[in-house]
Amino acid sequence: MIGRRPLLGVLGVAGFLALAELAGRIGLIPDVLPYTSRVLAAAVELPLEAGFRADVAATLLACVTGLAIAIAVAVPAGLLFGTVPFVERSTRPVVEFLRPIPSVSLIPLAVFLFPAGQDAKVALIVYTCAWPLLINTMYGLSDVDPLAKDTLRSFGFGPLAVVLRVSLPSAAPFIATGVRIAVSVTLIVAVSMELLAPGGGGIGAFLSLAGGANRIDRMLAASAWAGFIGLAANLLFTAGERRLFRWHHARTGDAT
Repeated sequence: MIGRRPLLGVLGVAGFLALAELAGRIGLIPDVLPYTSRVLAAAVELPLEAGFRADVAATLLACVTGLAIAIAVAVPAGLLFGTVPFVERSTRPVVEFLRPIPSVSLIPLAVFLFPAGQDAKVALIVYTCAWPLLINTMYGLSDVDPLAKDTLRSFGFGPLAVVLRVSLPSAAPFIATGVRIAVSVTLIVAVSMELLAPGGGGIGAFLSLAGGANRIDRMLAASAWAGFIGLAANLLFTAGERRLFRWHHARTGDAT
């Protein structure tokens, strides 16, 4: 059976769509916008089109590739910064300078450095996702129990063994949180890149073509699919994170 909270969510979405349809029918919404029923019909038809499926696949491929590279780069860097104070103090000014730069402002630079549209998307996703992964890894290392590290050292284990056996497992829930944050922004960055530089295909390129053809219904339908994909990815990862790190949520009082 469907739980109470999911059922209320479904009813809320259905109520919103019904109100939007009613508002369009009675003229509260400008005529330039299609009726909600028309947008929903377009949303149902889009997955049947090979071109749209190819655009979705291009966007998801860039998201997965960029996220994987960011994890492979940022997590080891966070482990280094979090375990070697000298390196952290030396690089902190650079990190604090680069981290607030909006990713969208770097799109022209990414296009210039990587003429291939897919490469530019991946590079920008890596840049955007690296920061939450790096910061959360460093934060997780600062939360490691010093007694556990001292105990391992007393048995003759070296610095690398302490990091791999104590620091990394203890920081894993924080790293997972960084990955979850990164997952939520990959689609935003990818679609933004595709909108402004549609050469590599993707959902953003589909939106640009639909807008050029004045098909507002297809634009809104594709946007709805982008939102649904982002929501599904976030829910799936959140569920996996809670299941994998149930012990951590129970310890912090967030076991629901």
